[in-house]
Amino acid sequence: MNYPVWFVPTFGGGLLIALVAIIHVFVSHFAVGGGLYLVMAERKAIKEQSQAIMAFVKKHTKFFMLLTMVFGGLTGVAIWFVISLIHPAATSLLIHTFVFGWAAEWVFFLVEIVALFVYFYTFGKMDDRTHQTVGWIYFGAAWMSLFLINGIIDFMLTPGSWISNSDFWSGFFNPTFWPSLFFRSFMSFMLAGCYGFLTATFLEDEATRHRMIRYSGTWALVSLILSLPAGWWYLSVLPSPAAKLVSGASPTIKRAVMTGGFSLAVLAGVLIALILLNPKARVRCLIVAVMLSAMGYMGAFEWTREAARRPYVINQVMYSNGILKKDLERINQEGFLKNAKWVQNKEVTETNQLEAGRELFLHQCFACHSLSGFNNDIVSRTKNMSFGAMRKYLTTIHEKRYFMPPFVGTDSELKALAAYLTGGLHKKPLTDDAGATGDRGKVLYEENCAACHSSDSIKPKLKGWDLAKVRASLDKLPALNPAMPDYTAPAAVKDAMAGYLFGLNNPVAAAPAKAKGATLFDDNCAACHSMDQIKPKMNGWSRDKIRAALDKLSALNPAMPDYTGTAAEKDAMADYMADQVGGAK
Repeated sequence: MNYPVWFVPTFGGGLLIALVAIIHVFVSHFAVGGGLYLVMAERKAIKEQSQAIMAFVKKHTKFFMLLTMVFGGLTGVAIWFVISLIHPAATSLLIHTFVFGWAAEWVFFLVEIVALFVYFYTFGKMDDRTHQTVGWIYFGAAWMSLFLINGIIDFMLTPGSWISNSDFWSGFFNPTFWPSLFFRSFMSFMLAGCYGFLTATFLEDEATRHRMIRYSGTWALVSLILSLPAGWWYLSVLPSPAAKLVSGASPTIKRAVMTGGFSLAVLAGVLIALILLNPKARVRCLIVAVMLSAMGYMGAFEWTREAARRPYVINQVMYSNGILKKDLERINQEGFLKNAKWVQNKEVTETNQLEAGRELFLHQCFACHSLSGFNNDIVSRTKNMSFGAMRKYLTTIHEKRYFMPPFVGTDSELKALAAYLTGGLHKKPLTDDAGATGDRGKVLYEENCAACHSSDSIKPKLKGWDLAKVRASLDKLPALNPAMPDYTAPAAVKDAMAGYLFGLNNPVAAAPAKAKGATLFDDNCAACHSMDQIKPKMNGWSRDKIRAALDKLSALNPAMPDYTGTAAEKDAMADYMADQVGGAK
């Protein structure tokens, strides 16, 4: 809100951060664990008096230095570049909150650079004890960098008591600090073993190659096993909303967890094979499997950690669109556009509605949604919704989908965003009765389901279901799919929705349900009121207004008796009458 938007429509902000972050994390963790691997491998060479292993360690150190210091340095800069453009407000808050932490990390990083250069360029020029001391200095500095960054990163998911006291140490030693530190440490050691396997497969000497492949495989497997209880510990201390998302309430996290589980199985299997089989071949064909599965395992954790914060970028503090939680009520009263510094339209008018809606999309939605892009494409997700359905969906978007931030702004701004998402992107009419033709179930479906499920996609899944089964499913949506929230509508509303869903595959069977309202009208009303007489009297009435009137007929006109039909019969009659007079829901 206080910063301009870096608009990259095809990729979207979230995908760019994810791509750069996962690559950097994969390298930066190797920079930590690899330091310990180098020292221990050198000690192995000294202990066994093996010049071949020592030569391998030196060669591996060069690869390590180029990858972590050169490529890792570039990806580190890229991380700062991307997050400062996509999430400038969150970046600013982290810098100002942890100034001392960042400064200390940069000092340790400088020590890493110097120590690694000294370590590499003094191979064979320094006595073994001193050379190993330099290696230990590098590893200590690298691990302290991890220690510091870990506290800041985990603050974003679990700020803990910092929310109430704004204390540096409360934010740094947050609830997930220790389990995350252990998990990341073991992960860094595991990656060191994987990278060791990578370089060992290129050794020419067969005996040395076999020894270092087995050594690296054992190193990676033990670290992988130790990471599992640390990961379980981490999950056990997640706050309730995040734990719910991880357990299946978020479709993206669910896919990440499945990817991580598959990667873990592949990685463990390959490492065990390397240790037990002692292959005589170079086994370079396994390099791809090891590195991809290691990246999949680590990447799944990072993706899950990032996504578990939703709808926040800093949990309970700042939403993913950069709006502070504490400012919500004020902005809702004053208006978002009025408070935003980098918008051209400060208020919504009839002439600028679509352009104002576009600016609202950029500032409130683009951080997570692309525009006809690869990730969370807003165009495909809104194509099945009418203007009226979109308006209602935006009103309760956070309640329906917890991991999405609430819309922030006035009612006119909400209408502008709905207008842009439907009229601007899909050229749909900007009227509240768009898509409502008396079929209440269809309108309800658009308002509650169409953002995630098009009717074409849901139709084959319901094939063969009878009406009772469809209706029963609406009472237990999370049991069918943990990513779906409970549908808390009244029974009559669920009946209408079930009728529409059942009718997708059974149009002939659904027709009598629509005709039922006409029959009820003929049986109960037509003796005194023809439809031609009623139409002008109900001109402009919504379907809900018609439905409410059926509960109080005698109050509208003492000459009319109360209609004592069931709720379902009143719903059917209201649907029929709304269809006849063109009433919107």
